[in-house]
Amino acid sequence: MNNNLKFSGKYCLLVLLSVLSNSLLANIKLPALLADHMVLQQQADVALWGWADPGETVEVIGSWNNKKVKATADAQGNWQLKVSTSKAGGPYALSFKGKNEVNLKDIYLGEVWICSGQSNMHFPVAPIENSGWATGVENYEQEIAQANYPKIRMFTVERKVADEPQKDVVGDWQVCNPATVGDFSAVAYFFARELVEKTGLPVGLINTSWGGTPAEGWTKKEVLESDADFIPILERYNADVEKYPEAIEVYRKELEQWRKEAESAKQKGETPAAAPREPMGPKHHKSPYKLYNAMVAPLLPYTIKGAIWYQGESNADRAYQYRKLFPAMIANWREGWGYNFPFYFVQIAPHRSQRPEIREAQLLTMQSVPNTGMAVVTDAGDSLDIHPRNKQVVGKRLSLWALSKDYGQKDVVYSGPIYKSMKVDGDKIVLSFDHVDGGLVARGGELSDFTIAGADQKFVKAKAKIEGKQVVVWSDQVQNPVAVRFAWELIPAPNFYNKAGLPASPFRTDVWPAETYDAL
Repeated sequence: MNNNLKFSGKYCLLVLLSVLSNSLLANIKLPALLADHMVLQQQADVALWGWADPGETVEVIGSWNNKKVKATADAQGNWQLKVSTSKAGGPYALSFKGKNEVNLKDIYLGEVWICSGQSNMHFPVAPIENSGWATGVENYEQEIAQANYPKIRMFTVERKVADEPQKDVVGDWQVCNPATVGDFSAVAYFFARELVEKTGLPVGLINTSWGGTPAEGWTKKEVLESDADFIPILERYNADVEKYPEAIEVYRKELEQWRKEAESAKQKGETPAAAPREPMGPKHHKSPYKLYNAMVAPLLPYTIKGAIWYQGESNADRAYQYRKLFPAMIANWREGWGYNFPFYFVQIAPHRSQRPEIREAQLLTMQSVPNTGMAVVTDAGDSLDIHPRNKQVVGKRLSLWALSKDYGQKDVVYSGPIYKSMKVDGDKIVLSFDHVDGGLVARGGELSDFTIAGADQKFVKAKAKIEGKQVVVWSDQVQNPVAVRFAWELIPAPNFYNKAGLPASPFRTDVWPAETYDAL
């Protein structure tokens, strides 16, 4: 064959490969969040973003207004723009045009909420077979059968950790119906159901949650590094990572032995012992900051209305530190999104492992951090199961905050009684409260779960009664009282409500050192 022909053939092949390569690079690529069935925040300048060829012009058109918006990809191929959305509605289409075209369909404009935390947020509507913890919500079969809410859509972020902030996640948008709702976060679903039923607005839920995770996992590394009170978290983690190669080998041997013993126990009809715990390592889901990198950072461009949060169980042994860590995490998220969106959270339910101090830390967060709210669920816990199944009441009580604060329903009562102040009146202490809302109520008889102490700091069971909008507390054993505590135990069972039917938050009037003051 002629050498010139050989050269010409090779040259053509190289040109063809180059064209194909460039066309692949030129294809507009969207993050997983921008997909069919998504919900975009209504009446906002929402961020849309993705990747393309460096210097490529990307044109975006939403069918709700048919206006063209353009952006140019930077030297790394990143592009981002803002599109104005109209009032809630849909379904709409959204097109992205560059050297290729991507068309999205069945898009609604509505309200977008981040839903995050640990297992009680992860907890799905339907049971997860053999999970040992996800047992399904109360009446889950009926709830699933009735879940025809096409205006509710959920995006569930795949659970991952990462050493550095990521640009994308894995997941897709699911439209709520009986075939899909079983996998939805139950708290998030019941929250959204209330919003849809009360407002008629479409609701998009971005579920980024993972069981057993501490708050530091959802917090940016630089935030942890910048505060001396959080440095022990990082030091402890780094020490564990150093020991990991040896620890994982021990764990594997223990796991192998456990499997043999568990199989033997099953054959004998006995309950197997608990499995050994995997040691902390660089890919562990309890690692600090790595959930933020993998499951929060990639979401930050997406325009949201607010966040709901159910977490704290994994920080209960360091509850005093959580007083500072939780607000720092909220501030971190708000800085990342660029605005002070509403952040509503669940106070930890009664359980034999949950110290009263973790509920106090959450109460103090609500009282000190603007635009936050707390759903109290002291009447919806399970002393033996840290995953109570009554998620309906949790979602509803979170929704009350949003309905009142964000959706203009000012007649909605959103909080139970919150301790405000005290005064000593002889041998009694008189307590005043915010959120009395129609009056105070003792359900089923006399008020319970109050204790009282003198200067010796020894608390005894107290008597309590409602007098107007105040509560009077006393005990014949304490002649000179100085402090009162309410529902201050692992498994409180209080009966103190306002007339709107919302329970009072546990509290204490003293600031005496508690069990976790030195736990870092």
